[in-house]
This record gives sequence, C-alpha cells and structure tokens, in this order.
Amino acid sequence: MNVLLCGQLNAADWARWRDALQRQLPAVTCCDEAEARQQPERIEAAVVANPAPGSLQGYPQLRFIQSLWAGVDRLLADATIPSQVPIARMVDPAMTAAMAQSALWATLALHRGFFAYARRQAQGRWQQHAQRRADEVPVLVLGYGEMGRTAAQAIAAQGYPVRAWRRREGDLQDGAVQVSGGAQALWTLLPRSAIVINLLPLSPDTRGLLDARLLAALPPKAGLANLARGAHVVDADLLRALDTGHLRHAVLDVFHEEPLPPDHRYWTHPRVTVLPHAAALTDERSAVEVVVRNLARVMRGEGAEYLVGREVGY
Repeated sequence: MNVLLCGQLNAADWARWRDALQRQLPAVTCCDEAEARQQPERIEAAVVANPAPGSLQGYPQLRFIQSLWAGVDRLLADATIPSQVPIARMVDPAMTAAMAQSALWATLALHRGFFAYARRQAQGRWQQHAQRRADEVPVLVLGYGEMGRTAAQAIAAQGYPVRAWRRREGDLQDGAVQVSGGAQALWTLLPRSAIVINLLPLSPDTRGLLDARLLAALPPKAGLANLARGAHVVDADLLRALDTGHLRHAVLDVFHEEPLPPDHRYWTHPRVTVLPHAAALTDERSAVEVVVRNLARVMRGEGAEYLVGREVGY
C-alpha cells in the first residue's frame, strides 16, 4: 500500500512517522506530496495533520484517510475530498490523558484563584483570598467522548461535583459523573456550574455555542476553559463577559486564527490565560500504534476504528 503523508508537521516529524510506519508495516510505502504527485494513481491511503484544502484531491484510488489530530472539522470542510472516502480521527491514549491533565489543571487553577495570585505576584501584592472546598465548586464538562469522559472522571476524582453534557439525548450515571443529553438539558445545567470545561467536537450545531446567551446563563464569577476549538467561542461575547466581571477568568487553548494574532486582546486581558494549542498534543509513540492498526485493517479489507460520521461532524 502506498500512503501519502501530508499536513502541518515539519520535515523532521514526518521523517519519524515515515520510519515508524514502514518499520511496523513493511508492506507500506510512505510518500510525501512531491513523490505522490508523480504517480497519484498509486496512493491508496493518506495520513494527515490538518492538510491544506485541496491537498487530497487527484488521487483516484484513495480509499482511507487517517487524521493525526482528534479534531477533523477542517477535513470535513474540504469539499475536494470525495464523500465516499472514510476518515478516521485520532484517539491517542496519551493525548487523552494529557487533555484530562490540562482540564484538571484548569479546574484547580480556576477554583483556587491561582490566576489572581499570579496577577498579584506581578504587582508585588501579598494578599490571600477565601478558599472554597472542591465539593462546593460544581464543574460542567461539555462533551462526553473519549476526552470528555476521561477529563470528567479525573476532575470528579478530586472531589468536585461533576456533570457532563452531550448533544445526544439521554441521561446516564457514569461513576461519579452525571451525564445529561439534549439541548434543553444544557440550559438547566449552566446556572449551577461554577466552572465550564469545553471539550465538544466542532460541528454546525456547536459552532458559536459559547456566546452571550450561554455565558449569561452561568452564575456570576464563573470560570471557563475552552480546550476544544476556537470556533466554539464568539470572541466579542466572551470579552464582554470578562470586561463586565460576569466571568471571572477564561483559559483559552484554541482560537479562530492560529497562531493568535499579536494584536488580539486575549494576549493582554488580565482575566485570560492563553495557551498555544498545547493542552494535548499527539504523542507519536502511542499514536503510531493507532495508525498502524488502522492501516493494517484497511489492507485486510476491514473497517477502520474511530471513523468519523460526516452527518454529525465528528
């Protein structure tokens, strides 16, 4: 099988991926874009990292696309990719664990006011503030896929009352986490949530979900961590909620434009913590096993794991 490697990784990263894949799957020949364009009819699969739109057109035998990222919204938005070609998202155990760590860190920092202490350090101010117990700080996790579930369970293990919300209708109790589904349930949960952690996939239904209406439904001085996609947030609405003090602080790892433009207000806003899309990176050591397993399944004529449902957007 000839496999195209393309996307935003640098040459050294792609070289490591090529070596790892060909070492574990001798029947695979990996090609970069220049090599693939010489004989496009030989390409049967693609391993991609947010490729530019149009990068995957012109390969008549393409029958499988494996993303190295968990989010596949950019791939689904590329109209040049034939609709019949299956796309698999990355479900990397190490990435999932890293996201849970970031979500827990954000929860602890928002709960304990550590961002306020950092501001006071910059001002040379020695000042304590009141300390609430974890069981007094209800946390809402938006999204209950692999990452959402792992994060919610990690936060609950620290004594926080955790509820999770998913778009699909139906409620369940998953250990210490109560999961609610459906649009109406969200508006019931928001007023009772001191901290919101967003781990939803980006779809037409969730784009712009974190807007003025949703933020206004939160109790005063709530905290927000957006670790999913920048397009979930309406920036002007979030900045307004922060400026008025309705929202205490926002941890933002993802943005409409990345890298975040140097003149964006998020950089200097005292109630915003900016991360450079680093909450959870693909770990090549574990992710390569996922890719190898899926390519082997495709070569055997079997269905790949973690296939994306185009109709729902993830």
